[in-house]
Amino acid sequence: MQVIQTIAQLKEVLQAERAKGKVIGLVPTMGALHDGHASLVKRSVAENDITVVSIFLNPTQFNDPKDLERYPRTFESDCNILQECGAQIVFAPSVSEVYPEPDTRHFSYPPTDSVMEGAKRPGHFNGVCQIVSKLFEMTDPDYAYFGEKDYQQIAVIRRMVNDLGFRVNIVPCPVIREEDGLAMSSRNTLLAEDEKAIAPNIYRILCESKKLSLGIAETEQWVIDQINNIPGLEVEYYSIVDGDTLASINDWSDANSVVGCITVYCGKTPIRLIDHIRYK
Repeated sequence: MQVIQTIAQLKEVLQAERAKGKVIGLVPTMGALHDGHASLVKRSVAENDITVVSIFLNPTQFNDPKDLERYPRTFESDCNILQECGAQIVFAPSVSEVYPEPDTRHFSYPPTDSVMEGAKRPGHFNGVCQIVSKLFEMTDPDYAYFGEKDYQQIAVIRRMVNDLGFRVNIVPCPVIREEDGLAMSSRNTLLAEDEKAIAPNIYRILCESKKLSLGIAETEQWVIDQINNIPGLEVEYYSIVDGDTLASINDWSDANSVVGCITVYCGKTPIRLIDHIRYK
């Protein structure tokens, strides 16, 4: 496994592989890798000749400096995980390598990027589009793998790919969960033991909501009330939306794909936990 830190070297290596007809897969990450990331990497390794995993903690997608400061950094163990998964290249550039000058590009894909996370974290998806577009330009991958835990992020990236005309195929991959149902996330390492004990209630309640025979607004409110009734959990938002466009819907029949997206504050710090459930 090769660790590359400069764009020039990455392009040189990949150009040589592409000249041999090799198919290239990209798994963009911010490090602090867990089994969810490993599942993406293993799938890319199985489906491509060369797998590039980027490890870059992107500052432009953090609207809260404290959130960026707290984010786990575990580069050495990340590399060990990637070695075990069979990745060929780790791309770990510095901030100055990726952003030699401030990136002033502005991306806008309403309603996909303006609701839920887009509304609660201003500038977040603009930062996501900045870094992902740069990674696509640097690697020119055939396939790029993203976890469905960040459901809205995938929808935004699809819009960006269509807008900018990238040839890459976006491959969404299923959420990997702990045995107790909690969606695996790098942020889970920040949870105290008592917080880890209550966090699985989020997915449990989402699953229970599928058994209800209520309207959209009533189901949303039921989920919010159930989670908020648990000490230490507070819903930031819960929205049941069109699974393709993320536009609001008023009735279950308004869309062929219906998904509920949630963010919950957990514990004293608190830690933001993201999840979703597919209704149809």
